[in-house]
Amino acid sequence: GPRNEHTPVRLIDYDHIGTAKDGNEYIVTNQWTFKPSPTGQVEKRFDVVLLVNGLPLMIGEAKTPVRPAVTWVDGAAQVHDDYEQTVPQMFAANVFSFATEGKQYRYGSVRMPIEKWGPWHTGGDAEEGSLAAVGKTAAKMLRPAVVLDLLQNFTVFGTDKKHRKIKVIARYQQYETTNQIVQRVVAGRIKRGLIWHFQGSGKSLLMVFAAQKLRLHPELGNPTVLI
Repeated sequence: GPRNEHTPVRLIDYDHIGTAKDGNEYIVTNQWTFKPSPTGQVEKRFDVVLLVNGLPLMIGEAKTPVRPAVTWVDGAAQVHDDYEQTVPQMFAANVFSFATEGKQYRYGSVRMPIEKWGPWHTGGDAEEGSLAAVGKTAAKMLRPAVVLDLLQNFTVFGTDKKHRKIKVIARYQQYETTNQIVQRVVAGRIKRGLIWHFQGSGKSLLMVFAAQKLRLHPELGNPTVLI
């Protein structure tokens, strides 16, 4: 700052997403070529990269829809087994990656095992199996408001039994339910509600995400959250 004081630098404008005052620059690339060094032999080409203010927040891999032997798993494996290992620089700011073969869409966070990559079904729409269905899913998830919401409020870190750090990102049911909880609290009209869950659906993480977003919400003034 002017008198050598610490001055916060905001890399992302969260306050005006999707409005005329939005200060973010959004770029979607096709066939992004990345070299870790100008003289290095390693060169990787990503099908889709979403950059916000120059930060590569999302990477997508698209495979052919006309070969039965090729599925979204091939794209996820390319991200997980190749890209994350050989060019980790591209994943320092990564929120999530996605893979599709034009029939199914799956996403996961850095180092998430491929078998844990999941679908994105919101609004009760779970249609799959066609390019049109993949397009609907992409239109719902791959929007600036959703990507930046996931970055700010729906990403946490934990450790496994080997003390390795794991990046955890919300499933669609946790995302949708958390935002419904926050909307109810901000509106202040409905004092209680009921959420139906099944075993393994991520109830504990849902509570973490909900508490985190409530604590950060500008209209709530850092409330106390009891779990």
